[in-house]
Amino acid sequence: MVDVKALKFKLVRTGQRFIVNPLARRSSNLTMLETTGRKSGLPRLTAIGGRRQGDSFWLVSEHGYRSDYVRNIQADPHVRLRLRGQWRSGTATLLPDDDTAKRLDILGGLNSVGVRVAGTDLLTIRIDLEPTGS
Repeated sequence: MVDVKALKFKLVRTGQRFIVNPLARRSSNLTMLETTGRKSGLPRLTAIGGRRQGDSFWLVSEHGYRSDYVRNIQADPHVRLRLRGQWRSGTATLLPDDDTAKRLDILGGLNSVGVRVAGTDLLTIRIDLEPTGS
């Protein structure tokens, strides 16, 4: 029997890795998350969606703990976020007990629809942004 969840994960991840992320890196308008590779120590960029609320940025990972950027955050929670073309440093916190369905309702937008459709193991992440100029 085909494991639909595993197949969905592979298809979405392949599309993101080879189509979405390379195109997103070229756009200065999209929100990008920079983590430090847990094995390589090199900067890793991932296109993300979410919303800033005060001094925090909230997002929901489609694949939770199977996402490379989530694994990188587990190893080093210090991240950078490109918002509207400007880089901001912050600290990411994984929130496995957060209600992801409610969070996606709060975040709204097309990205939330995509996360619901493509997601396999949703996980909320909050990034606490450092003050501007840091």
